Amino acid sequence: MKRTKNIISRRIVALLCAIVTLTALLCSCNVGEIEELEIKVSVLNGTTGFGAAKLMSDATSGQTELNYKFTVEKDPEPITKGLINGSIDIAMLPTNAAATLYNKTNGGIRIAAVNTLGVLYLVVNGEKVEISNIAELNGKTVYCPAQNPAFIFEAICRASGLVPGESITIDTSYAKPEELRTAIVSGLVDIAVLPEPMVTIAKSANASLTTALDLTEIWEAIYPGTIMQGCVVVRTEWAEAHPKELEEFLVEYQNSVVFTTTNPTEASVMIAELGIFAQAKVAEKAIPSCNIEFIDGKEMSDGLAFFFEKLFAVNPAAVGGEIPDEAIYYVRQRQAK
Repeated sequence: MKRTKNIISRRIVALLCAIVTLTALLCSCNVGEIEELEIKVSVLNGTTGFGAAKLMSDATSGQTELNYKFTVEKDPEPITKGLINGSIDIAMLPTNAAATLYNKTNGGIRIAAVNTLGVLYLVVNGEKVEISNIAELNGKTVYCPAQNPAFIFEAICRASGLVPGESITIDTSYAKPEELRTAIVSGLVDIAVLPEPMVTIAKSANASLTTALDLTEIWEAIYPGTIMQGCVVVRTEWAEAHPKELEEFLVEYQNSVVFTTTNPTEASVMIAELGIFAQAKVAEKAIPSCNIEFIDGKEMSDGLAFFFEKLFAVNPAAVGGEIPDEAIYYVRQRQAK
């Protein structure tokens, strides 16, 4: 009887040891998975990507909490393709591109934060044109980059009583900001809508160019809201599978945004080194006018819903054919508690 009890005791001890060992192995595997999880983040070069500079720099030197793989793109198209095929987890995009992608993928992405407010300015050749208010554009031709800038400028014009094709001509033949910047610097164009940092580059290259109007100020005088031009998006599937990692990313990214806005000299060097924008001195000079922000939660969702509504009224194609529903806005864990 005593021998039987000893055998049972040894078996129980062996079973407990096996359970402990298996638990340790499972925990070890889980830790490894967390450590090895590579978060693929794509940044659009220019103002939309400025806020990510410190985070990208820290990731390069291994000083981040998570394992990031950053890429920088010159155009939104490869970023949207990556979000669709799953090769990108998180990205920085124009807000209207995010709305279009959300509709195209039936909710395949979420907007987690707004990172850039209005960065559009009316630049004129001061030797040929004088403009002090939006009404003075009546009868003029204004050149504007395609997509987001054109939609925003048209909304401002219509709200100000200027009808495109009748009292004003909006020409998008220079579709990219870089092309339009070159055109106004060379004198091919006298009135242009440009984003920062293209405004700073253009004025540095041609002393006759002046900033006539801040389109964000005009928008805010017309509407009870502001221009929201850039945002952080995340694949819905990835967000649902990795909520803790996404929350950690948003914390680190917000800190990076604060660093950029409060340390423009240091941030501009990072911006140039990381390929977000080529010229550090121009980036440093432009940062105060770039309206780099971190806005999430209700302020983000309310502001974007209103902004999308105004873009939709100008052209439904601006937001992908319909105004996104509220599910497009990602609710952070700390906000859901």
